[in-house]
Amino acid sequence: MRSLFAKRPGDEGDKLTPLQAHVRLEFWEYCMSEVRSFRGLRYNLQQVPDPSAVITPPYDVISDEQSLSFHARSPFNIIRLEYGQEHSGDSAASNRYTRSAATLDDWLRTGILARDEQPALYIVEHRFQLHGIMKSRWSLICRVKLADYQTGQIRPHEQTAKAAALDRLNLLRSCRANFSSIMGLLRSENGEAFNLWRSLCDKAADMSAADDGVSYNLWVVSDSSAIEEVGRLLADRVIYIADGHHRYETALRYRQEQLEASPSSTGNEPFNFVMMSLMDSHDPGLVMLPTHRMVQGVGPEKIVKLKDAISPYFHMEDLVSPLPDLPETIESWLRTMEDGRQHGILLGVYGLHESKLCLMRLRQDADLGKTMSAEDLQLWKDTDVVILQQIVLQQALGIDTLEKEVSHLRFTRDAVEAASRVDSGEFQLAFFLNPAPVSSMLDASDAGRRLPQKSTYFHPKTPAGLVINPMWDD
Repeated sequence: MRSLFAKRPGDEGDKLTPLQAHVRLEFWEYCMSEVRSFRGLRYNLQQVPDPSAVITPPYDVISDEQSLSFHARSPFNIIRLEYGQEHSGDSAASNRYTRSAATLDDWLRTGILARDEQPALYIVEHRFQLHGIMKSRWSLICRVKLADYQTGQIRPHEQTAKAAALDRLNLLRSCRANFSSIMGLLRSENGEAFNLWRSLCDKAADMSAADDGVSYNLWVVSDSSAIEEVGRLLADRVIYIADGHHRYETALRYRQEQLEASPSSTGNEPFNFVMMSLMDSHDPGLVMLPTHRMVQGVGPEKIVKLKDAISPYFHMEDLVSPLPDLPETIESWLRTMEDGRQHGILLGVYGLHESKLCLMRLRQDADLGKTMSAEDLQLWKDTDVVILQQIVLQQALGIDTLEKEVSHLRFTRDAVEAASRVDSGEFQLAFFLNPAPVSSMLDASDAGRRLPQKSTYFHPKTPAGLVINPMWDD
């Protein structure tokens, strides 16, 4: 495929007419077998002057309370398309999905949403603070051609506890549009994608918005030479799913339905693609936060014997509460864990002793071969979340299947919440984790293996509402 890039109209610096430029763009678009520009739907800023009032996080991190807040924030908030409310009288003919479709049609008809005239790529800068330090992460929103996992072109990294959500499939069937983008990751050595995304943003942003402490700047890149440059960089690249496995699997299922209904498909129809937000693995602003575990419903005898059960693998050390309130104490404990991670795997468990965190440091002489295969040992020996899963949760506590995890485990990114819910008696234990290295995610994917569910959380998410991918003919 790379040989197709050797010579294209205009490579010798000849000036192109508008028609030639359009042909050149179409030629390039079809050469890009994996990634394509598209004519996105975006909010008309003349009718919706405050984009901050209409964006939301992806649906799967929105609580019921947040949903109500987003509905109240603006009559044009993307929540009405992405995650509409259910009504008591809903039926097959009238429900949250049909209402989303009707709302989408209405917003298109009245000009709330407008479609870009030219195919484009969309670059987003995410600006946010972490531990008091301002960070900036860059991503490219585009269409990515769907491929089964077996091809290796698109690689998952995390186990999922259930099949692709029927909710997302029903929404896709009704609206034929992607309202939020799947987060994808590109492996790089020198941050070449990160540098390219930034270099293409040499003018004022086309849209800016903010929500929950994060600001977003979006640039529309429709210049054919810029699109070609992106294409050369991305040609034959593997894409790793960083967030949105269920949405990707839903898109695969929807494509299969469409192919069965349209056996003469050329492969270029929009249903063969899904909207993704692509990030560079060497972006300095790339942040992957841990997801902590809360345990419930385990036999009390296993909790009592936990320290003895894991003593062949871990050194144990109790930390008392050094500060007057829980949030400050938790923050102190997490800093201690993060500082100690450079010397090996370090986990934390709360609930064994009242108001104390028990640090669990993996012993250098721990015989992990008793519970892990040689292949697993080579791949996972330095990955905290896998050691927790296999040694502590599975072996010591008997939580050994995804189905059991659903009933015995809950997940949270908020360590204070985890400790508070243990203190309340709702949960027996909380396990605190350090962030997993991005390299562990990429290596697992390359090996065809998956991390345990909820192992990674890329912060911040790319919000719904910046751009919509319509899945009808261009």
